[in-house]
Amino acid sequence: MPDFGAALARIGARHRERMKVVIQSYARWPSMIGRSLEKALRALRLDHADVLLLGWWNLPPRDAILDAAAELVHRGRAGSVMVSCHHRPTFVRLARDPRIDHLMIRYNAAHPGAEQDVFPHLPEARPGIVTYTATSWRELLDPELVPAGERAPTSTDCYRFVLSSPHVDACWTGPKSAAELDQALAALDAGPMSEEEQAWIRRVGVRVREHGKLQGRAVNVADRVVNLVSGFGFRSTAELPRE
Repeated sequence: MPDFGAALARIGARHRERMKVVIQSYARWPSMIGRSLEKALRALRLDHADVLLLGWWNLPPRDAILDAAAELVHRGRAGSVMVSCHHRPTFVRLARDPRIDHLMIRYNAAHPGAEQDVFPHLPEARPGIVTYTATSWRELLDPELVPAGERAPTSTDCYRFVLSSPHVDACWTGPKSAAELDQALAALDAGPMSEEEQAWIRRVGVRVREHGKLQGRAVNVADRVVNLVSGFGFRSTAELPRE
């Protein structure tokens, strides 16, 4: 998103104290994490990132990766470390590592599996939980996927559902316009959903999830390829022993 980056670079010097900047790195070698972070900081004209996000680690990162990220925090180039993942059981392991400050996890009304696989198993002194794709890539907003007799959720409904969980600290949003940003912010004003509202959007989520099951094979192939590049071999997270 070059336009977003250019805007961030323009306003950063004047409003840095009001911003929380997350820079994501998909680097799979320790030395490359620092290089990718420094490249982004130069482009944004910033002296540090508030969060360094290590992207798509469905298997726990090697110690060398986390040590490199921790060193960047120690040097003041990043304020904290976040790890994103698509394999829910892996989060339980990641949550125990003191080098990881935040976890980024998919959670929405169509994919609420974290309620069973992640949230109950986190340690008491847990990392911060940041969720993404609250609208399930806009599937939850599609009237054609809504069960008969139910109304289609709005994006505000989707964000409210996610933020109603006591385990969620923040939720990403990617508005394409001022109107979409207003819809996201409206979730903060409306507050948590009632039990009746949650039951309704969960019913919609079940229908959306059933529709999306056909995409599962492609996700598994992508998982294997990413794990290969990450140095884990051509393995799927499905082959990991469950704790």
